[in-house]
Amino acid sequence: MRMEREEPLDGQALKGRTGISRLIYAVSHSLDGIKAALMGEAAFRQLVCLSLVLIPAAFLAPVTKVERAVMIAVVMVALIVELLNSAIEAAIDRISYDIHPLSKRAKDMGSAAQFVALAMVALVWLMILL
Repeated sequence: MRMEREEPLDGQALKGRTGISRLIYAVSHSLDGIKAALMGEAAFRQLVCLSLVLIPAAFLAPVTKVERAVMIAVVMVALIVELLNSAIEAAIDRISYDIHPLSKRAKDMGSAAQFVALAMVALVWLMILL
């Protein structure tokens, strides 16, 4: 015999926390993600090092405030894309280490996204500085 629920479950009920408590936990999980990327992803560490050079350089460059903001934003976008790429790779590896065409496609597309993001950094910086 099948039992039915009287109240349907919704996404908010599954999350459990609300208000400031939810915000604190969200920030905590975000910091855990950054820590995991720093500890386990060489590409992310390399991008952080690049960011530590480029972001201060943006403040030293003789550019407008809007140009400076764009120069910093594209560097941050590259960091975001690398975090997402690493998340895709981790999810695929969680499923299986076996070589599968769909796994390869997902990982290659994540890598391509990072390539495009880095090309965008180079293009924006060159266009603004030259």
